[in-house]
Amino acid sequence: INPGMSTILLVMLPIIVVIVALIMKFGFPMFQKMQKKVDNVNRVVQENLIGMRVVKAFVREDHEKDKFHDASDELAKQGATASGLIVTVMPVMMLLFNAVIVFVYYKGALSANAGTMQVGQISVFASYIVQILMKLMLARAKACGDRVVEVLDTDIDIVNPKNAFVPENPKGEVEFKNVDFKYDTQDHGDNVLQNISFKAKPGQIVGIVGGTGCGKSSLVNLIPRLYDATGGEVLVDGVNVKDYDLTALRDMMGVVLQKNVLFSGTIEDNIRWGKKDATEEEIIAAAKAVHAHDFIIELPDGYDTEISERGARLSNGQRQLLAFARTMVSDPRILILDEATSALDPKTTRQILELIGDINKKLGITVVIITHQMSVVKEVCNHVAILDDGEVVEEGLVSTVFSAPKSAAARHLV
Repeated sequence: INPGMSTILLVMLPIIVVIVALIMKFGFPMFQKMQKKVDNVNRVVQENLIGMRVVKAFVREDHEKDKFHDASDELAKQGATASGLIVTVMPVMMLLFNAVIVFVYYKGALSANAGTMQVGQISVFASYIVQILMKLMLARAKACGDRVVEVLDTDIDIVNPKNAFVPENPKGEVEFKNVDFKYDTQDHGDNVLQNISFKAKPGQIVGIVGGTGCGKSSLVNLIPRLYDATGGEVLVDGVNVKDYDLTALRDMMGVVLQKNVLFSGTIEDNIRWGKKDATEEEIIAAAKAVHAHDFIIELPDGYDTEISERGARLSNGQRQLLAFARTMVSDPRILILDEATSALDPKTTRQILELIGDINKKLGITVVIITHQMSVVKEVCNHVAILDDGEVVEEGLVSTVFSAPKSAAARHLV
């Protein structure tokens, strides 16, 4: 626009760059710390909202209030420190910015009077100067931006392989071959699971039992590739799960957990999560099969009853039955039950176990049950694998293992 007037920016820019560099050096760490304090406040609030009943049950309201006040005070102090730097530096920066603009208008006015520059060019020049200078104020924006980029740049561990395998007629056979697993692959500590080897065939109901913390849930999480084994192979129908198309692999499976998540929406919508194109008849049939139909039709709007997030309006047992119905409507080839009957009364538990046995016989699916209840294993399972400290210490027919247990862990459970 005007090379002569550009010297104004060339003179002022080094001064402003030095000031901004000082802000970045001292201000950026301050804003990083402030964002972490914001995280801490959010964490305390989230814990209190989720654990509200626990806090009340143990009369810990005052303790949690104090914890929140401490987190808030830390944020306020860090915010004051970071803001103090900006309060100190901003007047200097604004003085320089405005001095540059005043000088631009002054020199521009002289150039306009001399006929070497138009008034419109002066305004455009001043606008560009302002944009250039303001772009240098990046301290807090950089602190926030780096956190966002850190999330966006995080590598996804579980990805579809190239030329992923899609089974045409899955059977559901599951086999573990010398499987090792640890959650932190960078950690050189002990494995959560080590040297796991056993097979679950279609038509079998395999019970996975063991003490608390022995790795039962970690074991079954390897089947649908919620985690990847760090050693050995997990095979489904003879193919390593790492070679499967993720959608195809997980479509073969139905999972019912001890603590199941329901979503805001209607009961029908939640059951349809198992099969997105399920008809109303299929949904009702699945609900009847798991004995959920009776309590559903007693609700104000039946299957159209709206439930809040996580199903807060339903009892633990009712949520569990809906999770069973959601799984059954998906018609899985592999059914994984992780302490799935823990919230059910004995009568409903027996009915669910009978249903699982009937489905297993009729459809020949593979069922894997994690449980602490030996009665469940004896009543419905035909095979059992006993885990102790991350290892399979005994495996085979239920009748054989339970009649003559060889390991100390098996004898303790029996």
